Amino acid sequence: MTDDKDVLRDVWFGRIPTCFTLYQDEITEREAEPYYLLLPRVSYLTLVTDKVKKHFQKVMRQEDINEIWFEYEGTPLKWHYPIGLLFDLLASNTALPWNITVHFKSFPEKDLLHCPSKDAIEAHFMSCMKEADALKHKSQVINEMQKKDHKQLWMGLQNDKFDQFWAINRKLMEYPAEDNGFRYIPFRIYQATTERPFIQKLFRPVAADGQVHTLGDLLKEVCPSAIIPEERAAEVLEVHHFCRLVASAVGLKLRFLGQAQEGRCGQRDKAICASMSQLLRCLVFSGL
Repeated sequence: MTDDKDVLRDVWFGRIPTCFTLYQDEITEREAEPYYLLLPRVSYLTLVTDKVKKHFQKVMRQEDINEIWFEYEGTPLKWHYPIGLLFDLLASNTALPWNITVHFKSFPEKDLLHCPSKDAIEAHFMSCMKEADALKHKSQVINEMQKKDHKQLWMGLQNDKFDQFWAINRKLMEYPAEDNGFRYIPFRIYQATTERPFIQKLFRPVAADGQVHTLGDLLKEVCPSAIIPEERAAEVLEVHHFCRLVASAVGLKLRFLGQAQEGRCGQRDKAICASMSQLLRCLVFSGL
């Protein structure tokens, strides 16, 4: 994957034009102007919105300011989902900029986890990395890294530093040639229209007979409803942002997709988002 640095950079620097508006019932001392920001798809909302928070706090009384949270068309936005995943699940068919509502009160306890500090984001991020490496390398790579390597990964993400992040992340993407790939491909299929938020199962990149699995093989096994007749594929398959594939995407080697999405995005939940027969699913390959 190190030969694909231009592609890696293009994905890393993917941005979503966003307009933040303060909720109408928030008490302000003067009118709160909207705040516009280009959000990095590979980061987290609570990691990149300090400027948004400061902007709206200027027009509010200190006693009216509680924990910030975000909402899109009535749906609270989970801070532990990457921004690109949130957009693809909820707003990929809407016109830009993405309109997000900002709240400072009435925190939705049943829908969101609290995010008291950036330490909570880092802990979540590192937990996801360890989970994925357990699937790929039996945790051998992540356990052999020093604490400073873990910190460099985190700081690369937090500060949006591609080279800083990738200097360490590439180690997580390597495997011996004789292994012919990772043990398992870490993935999640996110579903926007069911009570089950995502599907996650063990899936090897290579079959027992040596045949390399494709994306279609994975979908047939774990989410067969996502497979559509070939004659209708061009009509209903639409893949956004991270990997602009054509309908023949189901034939791509799963090992390649796993490496590409894991390595490029460098996070647990990076999405190839597909709209299939009016059912939005996010197929996620994670590198950490």
